[in-house]
Amino acid sequence: MQAVQTENEQKKEYLKGYRTHVRRINRIETELAELRAMRTSMSMSNDGMPHGSGQADLSGYAAELDQQERNLIKERYNRIKTYEDIAGRIKKLKSENEKDVLFYRYISGLAWWEIAEKMSFSERQIFRIHGKALIHFKLPEDFKDVSECQ
Repeated sequence: MQAVQTENEQKKEYLKGYRTHVRRINRIETELAELRAMRTSMSMSNDGMPHGSGQADLSGYAAELDQQERNLIKERYNRIKTYEDIAGRIKKLKSENEKDVLFYRYISGLAWWEIAEKMSFSERQIFRIHGKALIHFKLPEDFKDVSECQ
């Protein structure tokens, strides 16, 4: 049995949701490019010239391509909705420094040192600001602790 996440861990998990969508989109786009490259290579024979054979393979390829394109559209939509929600919640914080740290970390995906450099603070100060920001950040009422679902 897995331990229940602390409130701050839940908040971090929720905030990481946007970057998860970005990674999924990048992976789907890479998969689509690979599928398209495979289709091009499927119609080539050893002499390097395209041939008309391989029509039987086309339906499977088209179905897979269509599914991946649908996945991409769905994931882009989810990314937008997640961005709107997370960014809106970040904007409700009173401290500009807290807003900046959460935005740079969870929306822009910057490393701690990059945030410190951008804001002209030490990393230690960024960690303190982050801790305060998490205390002030409000999760949506319907957010479920992922560890409880496993």
